[in-house]
Amino acid sequence: MSLGEFLLVAVLALPAVGAALVAVVPGDRAARWVGTAVAGLALVGAVLLVLGDHGWFGYGPAPAVQPWHRVDLPWVPGLDLRFHLGVDGISWPLVVLTALLTLLCCGYTVRKVPDGGGSGRALVALLLVVEVGILGTFLALDLVLFFAFFEVVLLPMYAIIAGWGGADRRRAARKFALYTLFGSVLLLVGVYVVVAAAGTADIVALTGGAGLSRGTQLAAFTLLGLAFAVKAPLWPLHSWLPDAHTQAPTVGSVVLAGVLLKMGTYGLIRVAVGVAPEGARWAAPVLGVLAVAAILVGSLVCLAQRELKRLIAYSSVGHMGFVLLGVATLTATGIQAALIGNVAHGVITGLLFFLAGAVKDRAHTGVLAELSGLRETAPRLAGLLGFAAVASLGLPGLAGFWGEAFAVVAAVGRGGPLWTTLAVLAAVGGALTAAYFLRLLRQLTHGRPSPAVDRLTPGLAGVELTSWAPLVLLALAVGFAPTLVLGWAAGPVDALVGVLR
Repeated sequence: MSLGEFLLVAVLALPAVGAALVAVVPGDRAARWVGTAVAGLALVGAVLLVLGDHGWFGYGPAPAVQPWHRVDLPWVPGLDLRFHLGVDGISWPLVVLTALLTLLCCGYTVRKVPDGGGSGRALVALLLVVEVGILGTFLALDLVLFFAFFEVVLLPMYAIIAGWGGADRRRAARKFALYTLFGSVLLLVGVYVVVAAAGTADIVALTGGAGLSRGTQLAAFTLLGLAFAVKAPLWPLHSWLPDAHTQAPTVGSVVLAGVLLKMGTYGLIRVAVGVAPEGARWAAPVLGVLAVAAILVGSLVCLAQRELKRLIAYSSVGHMGFVLLGVATLTATGIQAALIGNVAHGVITGLLFFLAGAVKDRAHTGVLAELSGLRETAPRLAGLLGFAAVASLGLPGLAGFWGEAFAVVAAVGRGGPLWTTLAVLAAVGGALTAAYFLRLLRQLTHGRPSPAVDRLTPGLAGVELTSWAPLVLLALAVGFAPTLVLGWAAGPVDALVGVLR
């Protein structure tokens, strides 16, 4: 077994083994430390996956999917299903982001376990199981295996929301589960349509259409696109998201926003667009319209929002709209914009939910009318919140700028009245994003301290700074050097766009 094959298996096995270890280690706090250590090892393995003889921009001819490392073993020989894993420049940044956010969330539980649920060890074990499902989704190169990992996330995330969430957590968890199950049914039918028609579940072989008829591709893209739209989530299938984010504990919100939503957009790029390119071309205008609708609706709702976590949750609807707009253009610029937008959203919104959780834990409320004057009582927390907000609104020099700006550029590049109009409306949505984040900062950080804010302690715990610092640094690094993401993805994206023509 080569180093790359070993790392692929280790990245998946470590969180699974860690979840089992957490369950048997004596002492709740010790178990949380063990889970955090295992998550750290998984992050090291994820980062090392980049090792190999591939170049940043070099990419050969077809097939369009050329993994840096691959594990391909028999899984269910009678059905010709294989345990097929691989990583390339499209999936690797998301693998690293998943491992990083899981580590930060596990470390965060060492300081404080959310109220209302079970033990801290159970929460950490569930986070590690969620990590297995998300990593497996990004690494799977077999459609049936992809579906299996896609489903692994459902029950542990339901348990995190229902067990450690807010007052209305059970309703939010049920809503999350029902929507996700609806998407899962569509995904299963879409996978069956593709595998039955093509005679293989190998994503490498299927990318480019694999000789599938136009009718099959249209049907498959419709089913797969709707399934991934639920997970992303795309307006109007987004209504589970605000409730889940608002009621989830801080670490649950970070994982949800940071990487779970990316399962939908990654699946749209890797599976729906890659496997059914004719269906993607047919549906592109509809996807573009829905993307811009998500941008505008999300922004307008945020302007009227009165609860902190709910505002950040609705902001995700708008940000993921920019990601979808980039994908809908079916151009190299647009898909690159979607990929860097995915990473930037995970970093920045993960930081925003960490900070929102810190405010709610201290003030015991998330109602914006009861939160003002934060910079007077907790200036460090206010400063970090200001940084995260301006990063999320797309300030040049920070990570949030590239994905949104180049999604608009890609839409303009497509040309024609429809795409030009969509680009203009998306730019208006970007301006509305700035408006609601600046309104948030004015309400939360300025003015006389409210009674809830006046009792805040000014300092920050060491584990909080440790959890937040990597996200701050990444927002700066990706903002100043977008090639940290785009350089690895350039070749795979060009190859994917090549099969779309």
